[in-house]
Amino acid sequence: MLKEPTLAPAKINLALHVTGQRDDGYHLLDSLVVFAGVGDTIAARASTDLSLSVTGPFAQGVPTDGRNLVLRAAEVLRRARNVPLGANMTLRKMLPHAAGIGSGSSDAAATLDLLARFWNVEPLPMDDPAVLDLGADIPVCRRAPSPIRMAGIGEEMTDLPRLPDCAMVLVNPGEAVPTADVFAGLASRHNPPMPELPPGLKFKDFCDWLASTRNDLQPPAEAIAPGIARAIALLRRQPEVAVAVMSGSGATCVGLVPDFGAAQKVARAIQVTEMGWWVAPAPMLR
Repeated sequence: MLKEPTLAPAKINLALHVTGQRDDGYHLLDSLVVFAGVGDTIAARASTDLSLSVTGPFAQGVPTDGRNLVLRAAEVLRRARNVPLGANMTLRKMLPHAAGIGSGSSDAAATLDLLARFWNVEPLPMDDPAVLDLGADIPVCRRAPSPIRMAGIGEEMTDLPRLPDCAMVLVNPGEAVPTADVFAGLASRHNPPMPELPPGLKFKDFCDWLASTRNDLQPPAEAIAPGIARAIALLRRQPEVAVAVMSGSGATCVGLVPDFGAAQKVARAIQVTEMGWWVAPAPMLR
């Protein structure tokens, strides 16, 4: 039986403050995480073993063996719940790689939930050590579609007040931005935390609040990938875009707009200007 495809939505860091560094080298973060209504999808069919095939526009170069987080997550769940079955999984890769939007972590998080339903077993807890070993972003991705304030190395998660209805335009100039190099380029690893998010904000007030936050990784990322600055500038030139930020460690940039119609309009304008870039309009999930 084929399980209907599950969306693994893009994880967007609308703000990302680097507040410290632990003795083991992990950086401490304070971040506003939201999810976009665009992402990879994962489906499963009954099988005696675990296997993975990858399709979609960004399938090239994606491993289909134990290096892939989807298969690793499936194996973690199968062992933890003593599942005698397997699954033939299909990952449709719609998001670019290493783009600062958590696609690998979101894929793994969606796999854990999809296969728990598929095998009819209890989902693994958020703080299960085997899940945490898969990656620091996986617990927050399992909270999708809810907006989350994420702190520490990703293990501290706080529900946020309801955010206003809005949409976003995701723009990636296609330049590689190695995360380790971005963190190595930080001017400071001890910066002020994110300000408190007031409840009940309307779209304009939310964007004003967002403009008071930072992504501390943006300056070193722009030094590695100049296309980031150009993407931000293009977004800011669009009248519909209220605020433009870089997500995560880059290179995906995000423009917030009032609704999906505006997002489509902005996306078309940018795609005409930069035909080789990845550009996607999407609702902001809540």
